[in-house]
Amino acid sequence: MRERLDLLRLFRYAGPAVSIALTVMVLIDAVVPAGIAIAVQELVAADGRSALAPVLLMSGVVLAGQLALAFRLPVGRLAADRIDGAHRTRIAALVMGVPTVDVAERQDVQDRVKTTTAEPRDWVDRTSGDGAVSQLELAGHAVGMASSAAVLAWWSWWLVPATVIPAVCFRMMHGRQWVRHFRIWVEGVLYHRRWKYWGEIATTPAAGRELRVFGAGEWLLGHYTRDMRTHVDPVWEDDRLVLRRLWLALLLPLAGCTAAFTWVALGTAAGQGSVALEVAVVTAAWSVFSVAIRTDDVISLEGARPVRRAAGELERINPEPIPLRAHAETGGADPRADRFGEPPASPPPLLRFEDVRFGYPGRQALNGVDLEIRPGESLALVGLNGAGKSTLTKLLAGLYRPDSGRILADGTDIADIPDWQSRLSVVFQDFLKYPLSLRDNITLGAADPELLSDVVRDAGLVPVVSRLSGGYDTPLSRSRTAGVDLSGGQWQQVALARALYATRRGARILVLDEPTAHLDVRTEHDLFQRLPDLTEGISVVLISHRLSTVRQADRIVLLDGGRITESGTHEELMAEGGQYAAMYALQARRFSQGYDDRLDEGDLA
Repeated sequence: MRERLDLLRLFRYAGPAVSIALTVMVLIDAVVPAGIAIAVQELVAADGRSALAPVLLMSGVVLAGQLALAFRLPVGRLAADRIDGAHRTRIAALVMGVPTVDVAERQDVQDRVKTTTAEPRDWVDRTSGDGAVSQLELAGHAVGMASSAAVLAWWSWWLVPATVIPAVCFRMMHGRQWVRHFRIWVEGVLYHRRWKYWGEIATTPAAGRELRVFGAGEWLLGHYTRDMRTHVDPVWEDDRLVLRRLWLALLLPLAGCTAAFTWVALGTAAGQGSVALEVAVVTAAWSVFSVAIRTDDVISLEGARPVRRAAGELERINPEPIPLRAHAETGGADPRADRFGEPPASPPPLLRFEDVRFGYPGRQALNGVDLEIRPGESLALVGLNGAGKSTLTKLLAGLYRPDSGRILADGTDIADIPDWQSRLSVVFQDFLKYPLSLRDNITLGAADPELLSDVVRDAGLVPVVSRLSGGYDTPLSRSRTAGVDLSGGQWQQVALARALYATRRGARILVLDEPTAHLDVRTEHDLFQRLPDLTEGISVVLISHRLSTVRQADRIVLLDGGRITESGTHEELMAEGGQYAAMYALQARRFSQGYDDRLDEGDLA
């Protein structure tokens, strides 16, 4: 019952007008059978007298029923879509509102997110909106059965339990059969998706070429058939079982209707009632039976219950989602304006890592890191892959919490600073490529034309913008109308412009994790020559596999095995002749031999 009430409460997201309209249509549809029974009685009872009123009554009932039937589906779809939109926004807010990403990355959380988003793929998939509408219709079925039972009571009260109880029993039995059928389908959904996957591969042009060249068509069809039969054989067997049991289950309501029909017919023949009343009772008894066999709502309810349960579990994981304010509520202003403003007059904070340790499952990433980053300092982190460089920056950004130790900003643990992440700007290695306009990719919806022009210039994107047909409004995705794609290096410049844009709006710490890995040497050299001027008054943490790009940093820190093993300027570390000096010399020899370690190259694609 709690789950049913939870589904009905979701109608607050559909809006009062839509909710009231759908409720009225469901109720009209529910009482139409009883209304038809009464109208038929009045029409038969006219007996030569004026039949105008009964005809009008019948016409009105039938017309109301048809109108409700015609509009119920689109209005129900509108209600379901609004509920699903609000539901998925809520889920996004719950996941994004988790203080650290390690919680959001947990497999159990990811599984719940996949379940609760409920993107329909198969006939058993049902969203929260589908479940809410079905629950309302189920309530309408109860009203319809009650109204028809009231007509039956006109003749005799015992006709009500005689017809309603068998009908309810049939509905419960048939409902359980559908629930079992639903679960059998869901248990094999992994094989269903494999079956669909093999089918999709078989029909793609690229796969068609390879399968013919390598003669693998029979192999693929074998997988297709095996996974299909593994999934559908139990479903088909249950179909046969349902059909066999259906005839037995139907005997209950049919027996009730037959008893009612027989009793009413005999009573009418004995003069205990009129033919008109007999017709009304027979019509009402049949409507009770017809309501009982409408079990389609069971599928929607069973499909929606896992979605709602997963949503409830996410609520318990994070009961305080991030506040989401509609753009209209801010009068068209940037809803993040309270987070960003003009750069503060005070310098960046003094950052201090104190005995910080952190590990992933099966691997220790940081082993007692002690590090100080002075305000306005340019600090470079170098080391071999897996040394802990990116992990350190993610901890600094507050995306993870240290297993032990502290990270302090001006003496305060960053975990205790509510708006800490608004003080940083980060270029991650795996930065996002939004299928949006260039403007939105850089500003993320908080557009300031003057700042946008500045960061595009500073990131070296002016030549790219000049070749875009729509300028800043050009979609950066070939899936969009008039959209284009960028090369890896150009996308990296977009990510850099995004990070610089945040610093112009108040961020005082800039983290650059391999910000030029896709750039050619000339573009990279030009960028790093200008970087000190672009980041004046900002603390910069730089990670780069190209040691030639970090030599201008105020200080270079070498991480090895999760610990800081060397620290100093480029000149100091080279003079020491340690691991950094060896790595730098090796890269210099490779570069002099013509080796280019750029990840890719290209232009507008």
